[in-house]
Amino acid sequence: MNLYIRYFAHEAFVKSVEEAADFLRTIPEIKVEQSLINRINAFYIGTSIYPYHLKVSFNNYVIIIKSDAQSMEEFKDQQKKREEQKNDPKHTGVMSDRRRTIQDILNEPRPGWYEASLTFKRVVLIPETSKFQYKDTLFRVRLKAQSAMDCYNRIVDHLRNRQDVDSRSQFPSSKSSNFYYTYLGETLDNVQSSVQAPQTVQQDEEADLKDLIPESKRTFSEPGLFD
Repeated sequence: MNLYIRYFAHEAFVKSVEEAADFLRTIPEIKVEQSLINRINAFYIGTSIYPYHLKVSFNNYVIIIKSDAQSMEEFKDQQKKREEQKNDPKHTGVMSDRRRTIQDILNEPRPGWYEASLTFKRVVLIPETSKFQYKDTLFRVRLKAQSAMDCYNRIVDHLRNRQDVDSRSQFPSSKSSNFYYTYLGETLDNVQSSVQAPQTVQQDEEADLKDLIPESKRTFSEPGLFD
């Protein structure tokens, strides 16, 4: 799987997360930190097929799209054909079939262990202004679930019931690029974590999802939020 990356007039077609990071380093206004590389990696290894909007400043985003194309030219040809099909009445039923397929995948029974991350908009108090604002917050966890949808629901239910997560916080759709999951199997024998944890995360000692492995880390990507 390759990646198409665009930031305003800058664009590239790369074949790895490392190449993506190297490309972003050539753009002066983007600060490439380990947490940013981890977000790209989570999207790259995740199951989402939707374009990913990587936030790099207050209101600027890098667009990242997965593609099986082998070059920039092939990718753009594919995009052009998709646009033509999108505007063709003969293909109006194709998109609805695709959406149903994504939901079917999420609902497919697959009991076992999952490793998942969810980026949600958390309401946070700003001490300097005594006002609240939404802040993108990443939550990572390993847990047992009956399906990918069950995995998503259990994470959201857990976060909604936490006393340190404001009830006004907003959670993304299970089909969005802000929810990633990897099925680890019925057991965790000889399984290593496939989601790289940011270097600056703080372990959340209070999280207590049922069936979590004892040594798992339930982490938020914003250090200090739970001091």
